[in-house]
Amino acid sequence: MHQLRATVFGEVQGVFYRNFVKQRAETLGLKGYVRNLNLGSVEVVAEGEEEPLLKLLDELWEGPSEARVTQVEDEWERSRGKWQNFQIATE
Repeated sequence: MHQLRATVFGEVQGVFYRNFVKQRAETLGLKGYVRNLNLGSVEVVAEGEEEPLLKLLDELWEGPSEARVTQVEDEWERSRGKWQNFQIATE
C-alpha cells in the first residue's frame, strides 16, 4: 500500500474541488482526506494501491469544470493505514 500527498494550485477553492476529489477517491477505493490550505491551494492525502492512486493523481489535474489547475506537487510514501474512509477535512 502507498500514500500519495499532493498539493494542488490554481483556482481550486470555491469551485467544488474538494467534493470532486472525495467522489473520485471513494470511487477508486482510496482512504484519506482533502482540505483547503490557507494560500488558496488544496491538500490531498490518499492511501491505497498504486494504480488507483496514479488515476487519482491524473484526475487532480482535471478537477471539476470550474477549476483551473496550474500545478500539482506530489510526494509518495508508504501507507500508514491511518484512515478508515475518505473525507473532506475542515482544519
